[in-house]
Amino acid sequence: MNYILLISGFILLFIGGEMLVRGSVEISKRLGISTILIGMIVVGFGTSTPELLVSVQASLIGQSDIALGNIVGSNIANVLLILGISAVISPIICNDKVISRDSFTVMITSILLTGLTNFSVISRIEGFFMLTSLILYLFYSYKAEQKQKSATILSHFVNTPHEEEAKEFESKKTNLITSVLLVIIGIIILICGANFLIKGAVNLARQIGVSEAIIGLSLIAVGTSLPELATSIIASIKKNSDIVIGNILGSNLFNILGILGLTAIVKPIQINNKVADFDIPFNMGISIGSVLIIFLIKKFDRTVGIISLIVYIAYITYLYLNGNIA
Repeated sequence: MNYILLISGFILLFIGGEMLVRGSVEISKRLGISTILIGMIVVGFGTSTPELLVSVQASLIGQSDIALGNIVGSNIANVLLILGISAVISPIICNDKVISRDSFTVMITSILLTGLTNFSVISRIEGFFMLTSLILYLFYSYKAEQKQKSATILSHFVNTPHEEEAKEFESKKTNLITSVLLVIIGIIILICGANFLIKGAVNLARQIGVSEAIIGLSLIAVGTSLPELATSIIASIKKNSDIVIGNILGSNLFNILGILGLTAIVKPIQINNKVADFDIPFNMGISIGSVLIIFLIKKFDRTVGIISLIVYIAYITYLYLNGNIA
């Protein structure tokens, strides 16, 4: 029964996430919102909605280990698993200024998260600070990308990485009523999926004798990252590097500042000491490593992809072998 709940939760989160993002993108287009803003906010928040619902619901029922583990584990899975798979399919080029800027910001926010673990709880004030920081950064990024596009469009037409993300979710066959229905149904499906996933995860953790934190860092983290996985694989097959790296960096940024911030505002998050001692610094380490690759090598080739996958397998193995996080 626990596995049925988990699998059902994964499927519903994936379907609900896709419906929500596609419907939201179409509504935004019809409202005249720029494609840069759609890619940054609508797609960014939309693909992170599974993490949001799971983390908020888990926190509300007293499962703060799942809430925190889901966010940290999703960021680790995004870089090592999803970026690794994508790089193996097709090398990812990182030349755009937007990618460099976002990667540096993700590194800073990962360092910020590590600093917050010096406290026993992430409070509502800290959550508000993180959410405000995200809003300010999105405003700055939007203005910077508008300026960049204005400067380049005079010489040749070019889409920014966030515009490429928005295009990936466009659908010419969807009218306004259908788009609104997609959003409403998508949210309902996401809520159901989050409930199934949390119930199945908690029961499974008790059944196999590991903590909720481990389940949050591994199974739930991968499950809530399914929208990013699907988008990145499709983009890799199409050899669209901007969508792959932009999707992953945007998700990681939203997870820490947006999802963790909102979750803490709803209910302060208790910090698990062992997660704070290993998993959060590990997340910071791979964020720093990613920035170094982006700035120095400017490419995630197949070798880097294979190494990333090996490191992720080793990380998950370590979690379960050293398993009972209290």
